Amino acid sequence: MAEDSRLTAVVALAQGMAAAHNPRESWRAAALGACRALAGSFAALSVWERERGRLRVLVNVGERAVEEEEFPEQETYPVHQFPEITEFLHERWAGGGGPTAWVETAQGPAAGHAGYCHQRVAALRRRGRGCCVVAPVLLHGRAWGELYVARKAGAPVFDGADADFATVLASVVAAGIAQTERLEEVRRLAFTDALTGLANRRAVDVRLEEAIERYREDGVVVSLVVCDLNGLKRVNDTRGHAVGDRLLERFGSVLSLCGAMLPGALVARLGGDEFCLLAVGPTADEVVRVADEVCRRAAQLELGDGVACGVASTQDPIGTVRSARRLFRLADAAQYRAKAVRAAKPVVAGREGADDPVVRLADAPPPAGGERRRFRGRH
Repeated sequence: MAEDSRLTAVVALAQGMAAAHNPRESWRAAALGACRALAGSFAALSVWERERGRLRVLVNVGERAVEEEEFPEQETYPVHQFPEITEFLHERWAGGGGPTAWVETAQGPAAGHAGYCHQRVAALRRRGRGCCVVAPVLLHGRAWGELYVARKAGAPVFDGADADFATVLASVVAAGIAQTERLEEVRRLAFTDALTGLANRRAVDVRLEEAIERYREDGVVVSLVVCDLNGLKRVNDTRGHAVGDRLLERFGSVLSLCGAMLPGALVARLGGDEFCLLAVGPTADEVVRVADEVCRRAAQLELGDGVACGVASTQDPIGTVRSARRLFRLADAAQYRAKAVRAAKPVVAGREGADDPVVRLADAPPPAGGERRRFRGRH
């Protein structure tokens, strides 16, 4: 490949990874870009899981064999089957060397690497490929994984220049992965409560909007539990804010533990002493049972005075739910009633007959000074 063409291929790979919106898209762009740049028929990107001693495949692109999935869940290879991983992905760098790609063929190990890669050779033959080039990926000064590009049997075999170019491509991929990881960390921080590690209000807003859209289109049950932790102010005033923070963290753990009983539930801290749990799919009764468990466990905490808990579900008789904001108003009104009557169990919107006080409170016009609370759903 001409130098200009290779430069164009490098730029295309970098741009493809930069345009990715999530790690999967980034991995796919990396593998596709390398496959095209090296005129391959197949490519894969894998990560080295040191703690497990395994190489895990993240993505397969191009002409895949029957057993090769694009984004495999369980395609892993023990390091002991690939001695070159230790040699090229660790020992050389530890000794001051740099990452260098190498070539394997279906006829056997490439010259200079006798004894390596018998598993790769067998795989090439089994999948109708004639050769491959393997380029270690180095990230933050450590071995991260490898970039693998193969050609079909009968195609020209990769040469030393191709291996050198693959080494360059692997460095571009490493830069792209580092950028993706930074962006993912920014996204994580933007949707995470710093104190408890739970989701934050912004995450709830986004997920609830999506859930209500599914409810409107497909009738999927959406339930929201809003919790107000009792006694936080007293703890802060008498024992200090550090102890109050510990109470928030402990209740966050309780809510997270209970939320795990509902597949896919989102557990969040809305701010201050308010928390919520969003469930999409489980029945209203299942959610109420979990909310009841939350109340029971919160009452057993050594700090605080339990929790006021309100539930609103599209499966209950609460009227038409056209917006995320209305469901939030209902759950919040249920929580407000639970707090007002000092209920030891969750109050559920819509379960007290035609003139349900929670539904009436949620749908009442706001007082002259504005709404009782600043609701968090989008307007």
